[in-house]
Amino acid sequence: MAPSPTGEYHVGHIRTLLYNYAFARKNEGKFILRIEDTDQVRLVDGAVERIMEVIRDYGFSWEEGPDIGGPYAPYTQSERLDIYKKYAEELVSRGYAYRCFCSAERLAQMREEQKKRGLPSTKYDRHCLHLSPQEIEEKLKNGESYVIRQKMPDNETIVFKDVVYGEISYNSQDLDDQVLLKSDGFPTYQLGVVVDDHLMEITHVMRGNDWLPSTPKHMLLYKAFGWEPPVHIHLPNLKELGSTKKLSKRFGPVSAREFLEEGYLPEAIINFLMLLGWNSGTKQEIYSLDEFIAVFDPEKITKVDLVSFDRAKLDWMNGQYIQKMDLGELSEKLLPFAPKTAKLEELKEIVPLINTRMKKLSDFSELCGFLFQSPDGGEDLSDDDKKHISKAQEALSNLETWDLDAINTSLMKAVDENSFKTSKFFMSLRLAITGHKITPPLNESLVILGKEETLARLKRST
Repeated sequence: MAPSPTGEYHVGHIRTLLYNYAFARKNEGKFILRIEDTDQVRLVDGAVERIMEVIRDYGFSWEEGPDIGGPYAPYTQSERLDIYKKYAEELVSRGYAYRCFCSAERLAQMREEQKKRGLPSTKYDRHCLHLSPQEIEEKLKNGESYVIRQKMPDNETIVFKDVVYGEISYNSQDLDDQVLLKSDGFPTYQLGVVVDDHLMEITHVMRGNDWLPSTPKHMLLYKAFGWEPPVHIHLPNLKELGSTKKLSKRFGPVSAREFLEEGYLPEAIINFLMLLGWNSGTKQEIYSLDEFIAVFDPEKITKVDLVSFDRAKLDWMNGQYIQKMDLGELSEKLLPFAPKTAKLEELKEIVPLINTRMKKLSDFSELCGFLFQSPDGGEDLSDDDKKHISKAQEALSNLETWDLDAINTSLMKAVDENSFKTSKFFMSLRLAITGHKITPPLNESLVILGKEETLARLKRST
């Protein structure tokens, strides 16, 4: 996996990482983390550390990487600039690339003129390709800034096979003489990824299908260097359900960290992502990571452009994992989502009431906030509500033993003696005690609240 530290790690990156990880583990390969930080303009301070942290938080670890080294170190591209320069110069000397001295102003003017002519896309006009050796030497002597561009062959058909999309062909006439090495000495993605994948002995490249248009350029570089290209596997990208747009913050979290902060369990998200673009051919939906590794086959990756990210389905799946979790472990995981005053022993009492009602850990606050803070008393209570509450207060105040059986018996006796409708009676109590119509089981909640707090809340509501 080769993240670029230009922002927060996207949940789609976790899906790509997952597929790479499963493939590597199944085939006794190695999982390598490489930091592609060559876009110095968009580099975000601290992003590398946050990316590595969130990958670990999702349960993954790597055998080689920037923090632990390995046989092909360094694993951060900004520390490999001499390597890229060497190979870029090699391409120039062999006629597969050339130096371009054009200024940013000239390039901007060139693109503007091409747009005015109605060209479907702008391409470099090869002005510097035709410089004589003497002109180039003169510019170098004068210290003029330059980039190194890939020289595309004329009218050549580039054919490569993708595991998912089959045989794909491009004509070189449609490809731009893209920059390989920037004037600051940093490579672009095109050069950096080809050189590093070869030197690090990467056998399979698995990435989003938005990189398909770059692949013919890479194939030409492999050919120029005389290297065997890796197997390519392009994955469908993720979109919002019912939309043609990629994931958007308007619909919910998009970064890998945000999902964890919302209270999704990493193992549930991983399970959900397994099924976004891959199908086992069975009806099985719940997979452990080991089960997925055992059955994962790139040949079964879906041949579509975009795969729907069904957030409701993720909620359901996360709820399934919460329900099956050990109650003690769930209590510990809920601590960050509970009020700061909450103690673990209190959560262990509460969890059995809500574990089947939660879709996310963050649901805890809405479901159980009333157990830690009394409602503000602004509930819209009718005269009937107040009558119910008064009788409940009277019944509960006489209890000597405050447990579930005693509370159940006392309240049902009040219902019977006053000919109340059970559902309306308990809804009135629910509003008075919690401030909400939907809560965990009410009587069990009263046990946790205690007699004094329960009676105080009932009194405030009458």
